[in-house]
Amino acid sequence: MVLRREPTARQVRLGAELRRLREAAGLTAIEAAALLGANRVQITQIESGLSGVSEQRVRRLASHYACTDEKFTDALVAMATDRTRGWWEEYRGLLPTSFLDLSELEHHARFQRHVAILYVPGLLQTEDYSRSVFSARLPELTSEELELRIRHRRARQQFTTPYEAVIHEAALRIRVSDRATSRAQLTRLCELSKADHITVRVIPFDLDGFARASSTMTYLGGPLPKLDTVVRDALHGTAFIDSEAQLDTYRTSFRKVEDASLDPGQSRELMHRLAKEL
Repeated sequence: MVLRREPTARQVRLGAELRRLREAAGLTAIEAAALLGANRVQITQIESGLSGVSEQRVRRLASHYACTDEKFTDALVAMATDRTRGWWEEYRGLLPTSFLDLSELEHHARFQRHVAILYVPGLLQTEDYSRSVFSARLPELTSEELELRIRHRRARQQFTTPYEAVIHEAALRIRVSDRATSRAQLTRLCELSKADHITVRVIPFDLDGFARASSTMTYLGGPLPKLDTVVRDALHGTAFIDSEAQLDTYRTSFRKVEDASLDPGQSRELMHRLAKEL
């Protein structure tokens, strides 16, 4: 089988889950390979996402690893056999790989949650707002790179899965461009917050408990909780977090963020008031 030059985050995740099952079973890569009639290198390539794996092999490995969770095994099989060539593939080689990985994860997500402190979440941004944010990047983007990012972001915004965003008032007040851009963005947020699949909550400056919401994050729900993913932007690039302990921490963090926010109706009223002030 031809090795992948650049496995996607989802392919890497499949390999990581198979490795976790093997390690939980107390088996070495050599022992796992013997169960498949393969060699240690092949197991390593599968667990790193560099090589694909068939449904039969996933089920055999899960059985040998004493995995009794049939739904989890079925979810791994679905990841292994998925041949979806999504809309994001047209950007491969044109945008950073992390952009495509995020798009793929969003496509397969059962729900999304976002905590925003300084900027309106990308999935809710107007084109002018996005342009201003991308234009401020260092090193500066070329006009072609800028337009690619904006077009890619617009495509990501065509989602229909449940989405909940908790946005701090700071992000709503910071002018990434001019008054007109900020006003249009707030108006757009008010409109989007009325959609059946979108919930927008705001943490106002005068509400206690801000320390609970001091960190931006994106939480993507998988087919099962143990296959959820948290996405964090860092100076070194985008990080995809998937360990069960960390996921549980972020779930708790999001619940606390919700507790520190206004309800959707109050949030819409605040956004409307801020737009009128502009």
